[in-house]
Amino acid sequence: MPGPYVIRGSVVLPDAELMWRFSRSSGPGGQHVNTSDTQVELRFDVAGTDALPPVWKERALERLADRLVDGVVSVRASEHRSQWRNRETAAVRLAGLLAEATAPPPRPRKATRIPRGINERRLREKKQRSDTKRGRSGQGWGT
Repeated sequence: MPGPYVIRGSVVLPDAELMWRFSRSSGPGGQHVNTSDTQVELRFDVAGTDALPPVWKERALERLADRLVDGVVSVRASEHRSQWRNRETAAVRLAGLLAEATAPPPRPRKATRIPRGINERRLREKKQRSDTKRGRSGQGWGT
């Protein structure tokens, strides 16, 4: 497998901590499906790893709480007929998931005022639209 799978910066998924499991995949593939273990399940112990900095680990445990089973995150891939390609897909998916989970929180939005000219233009356009619609009512035509 082409390694190392970068999470972010210089932090990579350690090969020694990845747990692979293979099984038969469903879907197209004819008789090949019945004989090959092409589906891949990749598991990574987020709670027990030393590969992630402590702050990242806390973030990942918090954000992935609904996906974790005993501190272990699991990713499954079975799109391809080849086990090798499914391994690649699962590893890339896991690295992306961890990168998203360990990302720093977004900066809080800085409140700004709406410029007076924009507000005045909006009110002027609303007034014009109102006058246009009032003119369509047909009142005052019969007298």
